[in-house]
Amino acid sequence: MNVWPLKFRERADGEFLFADDAGGFFKSDQSFLQRYVERVLTTKDDEFLRRQGHAFRDKIDAAFDGFCGRWARRINPVSELNYFILIPTLRCNLSCDYCQVSRARESASGFDWNDEIRRQFLESLSKLDTETMKIEFQGGEPLLRLDILEEIRDFCRNNFRQTEFVVCTNLQSVSEEAWNFLGANDTFVSTSFDGMEEVHRSQRTKDPVLHDEFRANLQRAFSQFGTAKVSALPTLDVHNLPEPEGVMWSFVKLGLRSIYLRRVNYQGFARKRYDFKDTQDTWMQFYRRFVDHMIEHNWEADEAVEEYYLSHLLRRIFRTGIQNHMDLRNPNWLGYDYLVVDFDGKYYPTDEARMISRVGRLDLSIGNLNTGIDEKKRNVLNSAASNFDDPDCVHCVYQAFCAPDVIDDLSRYGRIDIPRHETAHCQHHMALFDLVFELIYSDDPKVQYSLGHWLEVPNYRTELAARLK
Repeated sequence: MNVWPLKFRERADGEFLFADDAGGFFKSDQSFLQRYVERVLTTKDDEFLRRQGHAFRDKIDAAFDGFCGRWARRINPVSELNYFILIPTLRCNLSCDYCQVSRARESASGFDWNDEIRRQFLESLSKLDTETMKIEFQGGEPLLRLDILEEIRDFCRNNFRQTEFVVCTNLQSVSEEAWNFLGANDTFVSTSFDGMEEVHRSQRTKDPVLHDEFRANLQRAFSQFGTAKVSALPTLDVHNLPEPEGVMWSFVKLGLRSIYLRRVNYQGFARKRYDFKDTQDTWMQFYRRFVDHMIEHNWEADEAVEEYYLSHLLRRIFRTGIQNHMDLRNPNWLGYDYLVVDFDGKYYPTDEARMISRVGRLDLSIGNLNTGIDEKKRNVLNSAASNFDDPDCVHCVYQAFCAPDVIDDLSRYGRIDIPRHETAHCQHHMALFDLVFELIYSDDPKVQYSLGHWLEVPNYRTELAARLK
């Protein structure tokens, strides 16, 4: 019997989690670990491993083909360019302490797309060989240049079979023309709501009148467009965290059932104004409490609530081909299937790369609209795009589900060769995956019920009720 290499990690309950390179996993005790390490597996062990897809007899065995297929489907291929993040203006009508963009004042000049940049971008779109196009408008505050948004949308609709547009707006000031623009079926709204009213006001406006204007616009967005078209993301200060139950209920009252918890990011103005040291444990304590509240809520409620990133990790574990989160793909190819076009026409591989460049940390631009992609710089960034050969990742039980984040490493350390286990990205995801597998192997029916919802298992409540009888 040939056994695929297994990685393992001791769990809090004293048992061990095992996983292979294709993402197959199981848990067992120390006696199995001892037999595996000493290569004295029993016939029963061999039968179990082959049945679960961790072993094969020879290369014509179906188990061999199955493993190879699962491994191949976990690889993120280089895809066609069909997604742009556009920065038509860097100007903003707010001045948030934790701004990760380093925006410009609303009255500033020289921070908008000029006519030449607009022309060059539309020309570049016309050369693409794709039938689908997604455009995400960011800033600054993109609604300050509604004219550019309208021009881009009209062009895409006329040149691509399928289009989608996302406007990332603070919803602080919205004209009637902007409301009409946002109301289109192919246009979606992404905004910020920092968990609770008092938290949002203190972090954003500090002015009750301005906050009331935002609140009215937020309510109008949800009532006019619905939660299918409007998403709201919180940004939380780890040193001043609200009660997790209050955060959950604030979003539930808005009708939202998917909440993406985010800490203040180590980017832009925030890196100078916030202390990011030794915050991982505090954040995970808050995060675990939030998950506990969700599980209790889901057991009693008619509609379940999810934490978006937790659900994404679950889906990456149980399904192959889940690559829809740009910061967790393996390989995490940069500058191929999506690009950021800044206010000055420069290309960046990610929005975070733009922010790093904006504060003068590193120039991570990879070309511009005038000269095209700088292949040399893009290739250098992608030299560490996967975790396949990383000396730490190759031993990690979570390797098949995880991915590197080169941009975050460059932002924090100015280099990419920091031992993986010492990076913030690794420490955070180790803690998250530990939590996810703790939930997966929990015997609590409340936990299993929420897992069924987060994994979108049909009729899960009925099936669970039958199992509990």
